[in-house]
Amino acid sequence: MKTKLDNLLESIDPARTIDQVSARIDDALNSFSAKSGIIKDWDEFRKLFSTFFRHLENHVLRIHTFRSPNPDIDWGHCCKHLKNKYGINGEKAAFEMVRTGTQGGFYKVLKEVAGQMKEEYAGNEISSRINHFWNALSVDEMIEAIEEYIEKYGHLLPSELTEGSAGRIKMNFPKVLKEHPRLIKRMRNVGRGTYK
Repeated sequence: MKTKLDNLLESIDPARTIDQVSARIDDALNSFSAKSGIIKDWDEFRKLFSTFFRHLENHVLRIHTFRSPNPDIDWGHCCKHLKNKYGINGEKAAFEMVRTGTQGGFYKVLKEVAGQMKEEYAGNEISSRINHFWNALSVDEMIEAIEEYIEKYGHLLPSELTEGSAGRIKMNFPKVLKEHPRLIKRMRNVGRGTYK
């Protein structure tokens, strides 16, 4: 009989979270069209990347009626991803890449934004399911879930987390759960000979 923890882990399995979000983002990336691969005007760059962000988000959230971009809001979200990838002036670095066609140019920047969104939205989906699970447990059920997880998956975790009485896991269990899908995905990839 499946436990509550088993049901949660099944619901956050990478095939149900990371892979599905990734597929929706990839579909959106492949269906996005732009007139030119080199953009020399800053306002045109902002508008195009705001539209791109909206296009990706509509796909990942499964919004079937196209929501038009809100230039200020969508640009702000897009800038967050550009800064995560390229640093504090990420939007300027990305513009230079798109303007000059260097370092992979336009398509590379699109792929980087898409990659950042994969991480964010898969993480959001996983976190939401874990928070719902964790907040519904009694204190005794929380302790049981932690012990069950250590018994079933402790051998996969770094020894510094499981040493002693596994206090670091017990104190940060929701964070451990949030990393579980990535851990499982890495293990599956090793089994397939890929190392992403």
